[in-house]
Amino acid sequence: MLTETTPGKRKRILDVIKLSLNGEEQDYTQGSIRKAVFLLAIPMILELSLESVFALVDMFFVGKLGQNAIATVGLTESVITIVYSIAIGLSTAATAIVARRIGEKNTEDAAHAGAQSLLICFVLSFFISFAGMFFAPEILAAMGANETVIREGAIFTCIMFGGSLFIMLLFLINGIFRGAGNAAMAMKSLWVASIINIILCPVFIHWFGLKGAAIATVIGRFSGVVYQCYHLFKGSGIVKFTKHHFKIDGEIIKSIITISWPATLQFIIASGSWIVMAKLVAETGGTTASAGYQIAVRNVVFFILPAWGLSNAAATLVGQNLGAKQIERARQSVMITVRYNIIFMSFVMLLFVFCSEPIIRFFSGDEAVVKYGVESLQIFGLGYVFYGISMVMTQALNGAGDTKTPTIINLICFWAFQIPLAYFLSKHTDLKATGAFISTPIAETAIALMALYYFRKGKWMTLKV
Repeated sequence: MLTETTPGKRKRILDVIKLSLNGEEQDYTQGSIRKAVFLLAIPMILELSLESVFALVDMFFVGKLGQNAIATVGLTESVITIVYSIAIGLSTAATAIVARRIGEKNTEDAAHAGAQSLLICFVLSFFISFAGMFFAPEILAAMGANETVIREGAIFTCIMFGGSLFIMLLFLINGIFRGAGNAAMAMKSLWVASIINIILCPVFIHWFGLKGAAIATVIGRFSGVVYQCYHLFKGSGIVKFTKHHFKIDGEIIKSIITISWPATLQFIIASGSWIVMAKLVAETGGTTASAGYQIAVRNVVFFILPAWGLSNAAATLVGQNLGAKQIERARQSVMITVRYNIIFMSFVMLLFVFCSEPIIRFFSGDEAVVKYGVESLQIFGLGYVFYGISMVMTQALNGAGDTKTPTIINLICFWAFQIPLAYFLSKHTDLKATGAFISTPIAETAIALMALYYFRKGKWMTLKV
């Protein structure tokens, strides 16, 4: 019996993988929920995995330039997460609204909402790019960088902020694709950006040094956006933009902003806490601790992004099923997704706790840097299961359009709890930088428990988007 059924199971698995990667929108309001989770999650996991591969490749080559280069990249990325936060906030709103309209079988309004979100993106990115490029040295100084890091790294920071538009468009348009149920297209666009990054990064670093890494990143993201726009305007998907979709619609723009500003604040609160953490580590442990911490964070990102892919699947499933008035199906989709995320994150936790040293040594041979990197990676790993729970629950709430609840949770757990704890442990005890590391898994555990509580209360089921 086993030998007869195993080939059949393999074929079904392969069929699901092929279907998930073929770049076509799917109706996730009917059929198997488990199949729906995998159809969305597989391309999202692959999408974000390659992005995280690039983050590690980038750190590998930057690491060859020394501690100052590592610190520059880490500190810049810590600040530029504010740009990511705005992009993710807009993307969250676009996913929620587009998914609702797709669930209602209203593709015209889905495209119109997506186009209006792009108009908002262009306006915001103009101001962000200007501020980042003009104040690059001041940004690094505010993060606690020493004079050498500022002198050598300001150009890197300037170029990275100059490419803010492409960061925001890449996230936003992928949010539109996901809301339409086309996670494979979002995957392919980010793959284009990441593969070009990976190819150009070592070449440009060789010829231009640290600023070459920034140039390669901007070119890669620009290429991904070009690929996205081609499929939005010329492709054959359900959501296809035409000129009339870009006629300014105050009501739709207001709706997008209503959903996106708490989502943006939600991620700014989270990323802002990481900025403070990076600053505390730099101040209490110096450049060596900062370099080890940044290598550890890149590895955390590498393994957390696939779990984030699963979480994004929950957001799309919630949005589409609420649009189709299938509330119980939306709830079941989230609970199935969180189980899968717990399983995955449990394996990562074991990897970080028991194999952290060889992981960190791959990126640096400096014993002092390795010491801090190993310590922080092991501490971060202790909370990985709770990271997985919190990501799915908060994204489920976001997908329903309830962006305010996760924002309040983040504000309490990060700014009222984590940062004071990190400050006390790093500044007023002998733990120093280690104290900042310890506060992270504690805060993430609190977020998971609070998000689970509010999800079970069920207010998200009644929201109108």
